Amino acid sequence: MESRVLTGGATAIRGGLPLLRKPAAVMKFTTAATCGSNRDFPAGAVTAKPVGPLIAGPNSIWGRQLRPAILLETSPKRESVKPCSAAASPSAGSSDSSGDAKVGFFNKATLTTGFFFFMWYFLNVIFNILNKKIYNYFPYPYFVSVIHLAVGVVYCLVSWGVGLPKRAPIDSTQLKLLTPVAFCHALGHVTSNVSFAAVAVSFTHTIKALEPFFNAAASQFILGQQIPLALWLSLAPVVLGVSMASLTELSFNWLGFTSAMISNISFTYRSIYSKKAMTDMDSTNVYAYISIIALLFCLPPAIFIEGPQLLQHGFNDAIAKVGLTKFVTDLFWVGMFYHLYNQVATNTLERVAPLTHAVGNVLKRVFVIGFSIVIFGNKISTQTGIGTGIAIAGVAIYSFIKAKMEEEKRQKKAA
Repeated sequence: MESRVLTGGATAIRGGLPLLRKPAAVMKFTTAATCGSNRDFPAGAVTAKPVGPLIAGPNSIWGRQLRPAILLETSPKRESVKPCSAAASPSAGSSDSSGDAKVGFFNKATLTTGFFFFMWYFLNVIFNILNKKIYNYFPYPYFVSVIHLAVGVVYCLVSWGVGLPKRAPIDSTQLKLLTPVAFCHALGHVTSNVSFAAVAVSFTHTIKALEPFFNAAASQFILGQQIPLALWLSLAPVVLGVSMASLTELSFNWLGFTSAMISNISFTYRSIYSKKAMTDMDSTNVYAYISIIALLFCLPPAIFIEGPQLLQHGFNDAIAKVGLTKFVTDLFWVGMFYHLYNQVATNTLERVAPLTHAVGNVLKRVFVIGFSIVIFGNKISTQTGIGTGIAIAGVAIYSFIKAKMEEEKRQKKAA
């Protein structure tokens, strides 16, 4: 603390320490340790800094060692200065409980992260439903994958043009960091769409529910981050529950199964490399550059694998079934929802750890499976309800264990 030297009070010596008597005037001082605010306190409540040369011995005055009992022996009422915490209310009438509430679960950071997760789930559900409807009359996943990325690239270019957000410059070093991320993103995206086109939505998400285990394994064995056994065990009911919830739609297909597994591995590496690539650039610009580079990776297979079929009968068949307007509109909106949900997912990844992001991804699949059952008219069995409950319980257990471990780390760091 910083205080002014007391010059108007009489000084008496008692017990080897100077007794500073309280002057009649009220003095203003700055409490640097209490958020740097200026406050009016009785002069007797002010602690003093050493002035002049410091001499060891019982008569040395150290500001933080003086106590109100020594400073204000004759004062009828003692006042103490309470330090301000970053989360305390700035108003004078605020209580300690209000400050504690702000640092609890419902603080700004938690609510913002929760909003990101909600939008991520909502946009992903809409995308999956519309995407599957398109595949029901236009089964060309490579071309649709290109449309997803192309719409997103146009969106990014327009956003940069109006300055929302401002385009971040990219150099050769950042390009080298983002290229493997974009390749993993392109590979995971295409293989996911191949699986969605080949099998039911629920089956694809059942296989992709294994993604947290791939993420945990990569975090521990590639990044060198030790994953506690408790967290490993908490992931088991998540995957088990999601698998049970989707068994009613299970329609095994080797193409769909293999594609979904390749997608898991690809997105695992994408999450790891994306976390590293976010150090020098904000996540919005990162995903914009990733989309542009990924589009370049997706174009060749779409042209060579599906190009001849599309020119012969693919486009004509789709237009004959739903009409040109609906066909073009569906492709535009599925691309827009795809870009927006991935953009929000990238922003969410920036705020949380990769493993937490993966667990959120599993819970997202519960919502996707549930809505797909309703939209596509699948029957909901008792096993589906039980599986969904187990998955949600597993996520709750993981969240509790993770939060407790983080709290212990903060306490150790503070100590």
